[in-house]
Amino acid sequence: MQRIEHRACSGGWQDVYRHDSKVLDCAMNFAVYLPPQAQERRLPVLYWLSGLTCSEQNFITKAGAQRYAAEHGVVIVAPDTSPRGDGVADADGYDLGKGAGFYLNATREPWAAHYRMYDYVVEELPALVEADFPVTDARAVSGHSMGGHGALVVALRNPGRYRSVSAFSPIVAPSKVPWGEKAFSAYLGDDREAWKAWDASELVKTAQEKLPLLVDQGGDDEFLDAQLRPQLLQAAAVAAGHPLQLRMRPGYDHSYYFIASFIGEHIAHHAAALHGEAKVHAGVAHGRHDGCSGGH
Repeated sequence: MQRIEHRACSGGWQDVYRHDSKVLDCAMNFAVYLPPQAQERRLPVLYWLSGLTCSEQNFITKAGAQRYAAEHGVVIVAPDTSPRGDGVADADGYDLGKGAGFYLNATREPWAAHYRMYDYVVEELPALVEADFPVTDARAVSGHSMGGHGALVVALRNPGRYRSVSAFSPIVAPSKVPWGEKAFSAYLGDDREAWKAWDASELVKTAQEKLPLLVDQGGDDEFLDAQLRPQLLQAAAVAAGHPLQLRMRPGYDHSYYFIASFIGEHIAHHAAALHGEAKVHAGVAHGRHDGCSGGH
């Protein structure tokens, strides 16, 4: 493992590391923010999963999360969104291949050789982080868009592994929208029953743990009706009696301006669970619902 970036930020350090992933069979980057408290004791970890086209860089440079992580004493780990390298399969377009791993384990070639982001995020990366950094095994997970899908799926599939989960603008029903249909067809094949194992709106129906779901969604999101469709998760959660707080934010779009506006509330939400003995409930302060939108 090699540290390739080391920058002072909000009293702590924003680092980026590169390592050879056995699961993905390629070199991978991941970002780690160590708040100042990490110099004195081990801290819990919030894993952040980014969206389509992103790397580990987008969240750490655009979200402004470090100041809140320092305030609450939480380490943030942000991996890349897919395997990388010359030998890794890719495709034309932004929504399949590199930058579009969808946090699943691919079963079809040529993707199966490298595209196992689920195993990487759930098993390999946390094992590395917990072995080599001043952290505890208290984990939370959050993400945006494709990464919001990933956060919901890994939490729902792994009862007891995460103290809390949240998402910004998640793809809640990938088996029913164009982004997911394209990715799932390529990575998993044409059996739509197999797709349900990677679809939050399906997983919530049989979840073994009623871990509360916190979702923020911009009301002016350009992908809201075609790709995100949060009402599908809401309907499934209501039917299953699964706690969900879906907060529609008028005026906000799909960009990091939206994430930066409410990331402080999400980190506070996770910190309450990570520093406490019980898992956090879905209810958090609503804050202001007015604001501006912006570009990606």
